[in-house]
Amino acid sequence: MAKPGKVTAVAEISEKFRASSAAVVTEYRGLSMAQLTVLRRALGKGTTYTVAKNTLVKRAAEDAGVEGLESLLVGPTAIAFVEGEPVDAAKALRDFAKDNKALVIKGGYMDGKALSVDEVTQIADLDSREVLLAKLAGAMKGNLSKAAGLFQAPASQVARLAAALQEKKAAEAPAEG
Repeated sequence: MAKPGKVTAVAEISEKFRASSAAVVTEYRGLSMAQLTVLRRALGKGTTYTVAKNTLVKRAAEDAGVEGLESLLVGPTAIAFVEGEPVDAAKALRDFAKDNKALVIKGGYMDGKALSVDEVTQIADLDSREVLLAKLAGAMKGNLSKAAGLFQAPASQVARLAAALQEKKAAEAPAEG
């Protein structure tokens, strides 16, 4: 029979899998508690960095319907459960791993599929959601300005044509009289 502590741990990890938008599996062998604390701070409030036994994580993942992580659960494992923006957490992990070679990103899970190390790195290379929205807004504003100019052009051309015709009539009228 399973020990109550392990059952509780599996339930907690399983719930973290269900509640998170993404999860990044890492190996933390060689990191001090101080370094882990710095990493947790770098990840921010939307990400929980959990050290867990591989057997418990396997059971929790199975319980939560998460597939494809079995091969990543070897050695000392810690998982970053991301409830917010996956890009920000992936950047924080990547940057921390650059400075601390003991942290190894093994892969992850997002949108119902397992991610390789390269895919986690690609996510880290993306701009944050706010930056992408700002770029989109700028592009849309530029296109709206162009459209406004195009819509205004025929009206201004008609006005110029009317003014030219009026000048032409004015120039011809005294010549006739």
